[in-house]
Parts: sequence; C-alpha cells; structure tokens
Amino acid sequence: MSEEVKETSTEEVKEVKEVPEKFKGIVSEIEKMSVLDLSELVKVLEDKFGVSASAPMVMGAMPAGAADGEEGGNAEKSSYDVELTSAGSAKIAVIKLVREITGKGLKEAKDLVDAAPQVVKAGVNKAEADELKAKLEEAGATIELK
Repeated sequence: MSEEVKETSTEEVKEVKEVPEKFKGIVSEIEKMSVLDLSELVKVLEDKFGVSASAPMVMGAMPAGAADGEEGGNAEKSSYDVELTSAGSAKIAVIKLVREITGKGLKEAKDLVDAAPQVVKAGVNKAEADELKAKLEEAGATIELK
C-alpha cells in the first residue's frame, strides 16, 4: 500500500515540473540520496555559497523594506537588537522586566542581566525596540539599540 502512495507522489512531482535537460543528471543523483544525505548536502551548499535555504522567505519581505528605506531616506535598518548594557541601581525591577519581555524564567533573566552587556531581544522592528528601550530605561537599565 505504501508503494502505491510513493509511486503516486513521485508521478505527481514529475507532472508538476519538467526537469530541464541540463539538470537531469543532478536530479537523478539527488533522487537516489537518503534524507540524511540530502540534509548534509543542503548544509554543505549553504556553507559553500554563503546562502540559507530559508532565504527566499526573507527576500520576499525585503522589497517592502527597501521601499520604506527609500521614502525615509536614512531608515536603512528594519530590525533592531535591544541590548542591555547595564542594569543600573534597580536590578530587581530590570530582572522582572527582562523576564516579561523574553518569557524566560527567573534564573535565566537574572543570568542575562548579570552578564550585561547582553541582547535582551533581537530582530524587532523600530517601534517595538523603542518601546522596550523606554520600559527598560524607566526601570533603571541602560539600553542600546543595534
């Protein structure tokens, strides 16, 4: 029964996209590989060419960001890292806020604050980064946006 399903899915893939002649040799070699071998091949190709298999999703979002950057002039950056450089005198309040922001436990939040400078939250948009910076500074921390 599983053989029928496998044959059907292989046939469907062949019907969906015809492989160009110049790639038939490569595709036939890939078809012979196990899933583990394919995973290793993907990692090797990513390292070799400095790309990521998830890059197409990221690239889809970039044109919108580029358009915003053109309108704003110097608004090049679309994501920021909120870095805690110092907890200040109200360390307990900062730890509580870091717990709330990161969703980490008390020990992890305390360790993050003690190890400052540390990134509290990475890859956030400008509005969220400014909001987090204001909250943390209000609690007594010193924050830097990168």
